[in-house]
Amino acid sequence: MTDAILKEAIVLAGGLGTRLRSAVPDLPKCMAPVGGRPFIEYVTDHFRRAGIERFLFALGYKSAAFDDFFRRQFPDGGYAVSIEEQPLGTGGAIRQACTLARERTVLILNGDTFFRIGTRELAAAHDARRADCTICLKPMRDFDRFGAVELDGEQRVSHFREKKFTHQGLINGGVYALDREKFMAERLPAVFSFEKDYLEKSLDTRRIYGLVQDAYFIDIGIPEDYRRVQQEINSLD
Repeated sequence: MTDAILKEAIVLAGGLGTRLRSAVPDLPKCMAPVGGRPFIEYVTDHFRRAGIERFLFALGYKSAAFDDFFRRQFPDGGYAVSIEEQPLGTGGAIRQACTLARERTVLILNGDTFFRIGTRELAAAHDARRADCTICLKPMRDFDRFGAVELDGEQRVSHFREKKFTHQGLINGGVYALDREKFMAERLPAVFSFEKDYLEKSLDTRRIYGLVQDAYFIDIGIPEDYRRVQQEINSLD
């Protein structure tokens, strides 16, 4: 199908943000102010314009900090909240939020990362390959903060490389299209890492594909990049 479209997104926004604590001590990291607005607001604004009609927020740490954001950004609804009573890991948080989802394919976002991907291209690639999960990959040069992802000739993920200095490669941009029905049918533990325990395991049995998107990308998880995004604010709108 070429008319596939993504309408629903799960936003992972429950992280503790320990590395960013020195710069933003009292807020979840995705609520860190950028140009007078919470960073996550740029993320939801972009993906709303890209066709997302309903957002599911997976919250944990200081979830009350989102109350004003919800009132301002979603006065007419269009969102739901999944709160972790205890840390579930990224995989457990996604699975809990999936119980609130309505669409078969959901977009997964990290609330502290902005990756200006094309949702229609992602939906089309995911649908055409009948993927369990499609990872948006960002080409990057001279990096050591991220691990590298390798694809085979069919664009299926073949390897995840550990973090080390890499001159040129593809990184996991933290944006995914996920087949919710297949995901929920798996026997996964209550607490698990989506990246380590789902994506990186059983590549031979799960249909995990990559889609390269050379678009603007920033992860504000460390103070250096949080300071950088203040200078690049125009790239977010």
